[in-house]
Amino acid sequence: MLSNTSTQQTGARKPDSVTIKPQRMGFEFGEQTPRYWLDNSYTLSHTMNALSVLFPQGEQFFVDSVRHFRDRITDPAMKEEVRGFIGQEAMHSLEHVAMNQHVRDQGMPVEELEKHLEVVLGIAKKLPKRHQLAITCGLEHLTAMMADMLLERSDVREDMDESMRPIWVWHAIEETEHKGVTFDVFQEVGGTYAERTFYLAFSTAMLGVMATYFTGRMMLNDRRNFSLRDGARGLWRMWGKNGTFSSLIPTWLDYFRPDFHPWQHDNSELIARFKAQIQDYIAPQYRQGNRRTLQ
Repeated sequence: MLSNTSTQQTGARKPDSVTIKPQRMGFEFGEQTPRYWLDNSYTLSHTMNALSVLFPQGEQFFVDSVRHFRDRITDPAMKEEVRGFIGQEAMHSLEHVAMNQHVRDQGMPVEELEKHLEVVLGIAKKLPKRHQLAITCGLEHLTAMMADMLLERSDVREDMDESMRPIWVWHAIEETEHKGVTFDVFQEVGGTYAERTFYLAFSTAMLGVMATYFTGRMMLNDRRNFSLRDGARGLWRMWGKNGTFSSLIPTWLDYFRPDFHPWQHDNSELIARFKAQIQDYIAPQYRQGNRRTLQ
């Protein structure tokens, strides 16, 4: 069975205290959200807006890659985790669509960027299905790393405007909850070490290219507010000493260990700490849950 196989190979499993259940939040963005909502920075805000534009189509790709192998999973607990994963990714897509509409309303070329992403993902979908799943594993490792960083680092959270912080904290909680699902499915269907490590490197490069291009296009559209000082400060904040992204390099490298499993780093206490707080941000109409999933 899947859970036994995964545990035997890696010595790790999802803690029983962690559940994978989707929750629609109903976030809204408007005049209360400043244009530069992260550290009042032109560079940092456009970088995060660019990542948000990547999420809806990217998460649909994740769901499709896992769903293809769902019938090969025999363990009931893992089947339930896959259902939870699909539901959570559906909610992420819906909430980031709302955020992306806010970004579009600010004059950013969201629809054009989405078309570019569609082309790139269309090429990825021509790969063998297990390779697509390996790409998903790699990208889920990247999102889990960033989620852990966000929940760990109060300096990053506190620099987010109050109107934007909840969507990113909520997203980070759920990425942490389901961080082992695609990896376990990949192991179960015979994924190899060579496949998963190659596609982590490949996925990291592609994400870097797409995120940089998207950020650059947004900055170009907003060039009247361009500042060399802001750009330098933003790059240092991301890639300098203890930067938000540079600090993740050791965790990124962990993926290359033959015995790696996402839950070898048990950060379930972060889920418990923040999940209680985020409940206050659920829109009233969604407090009884939402069953919608990606199709």
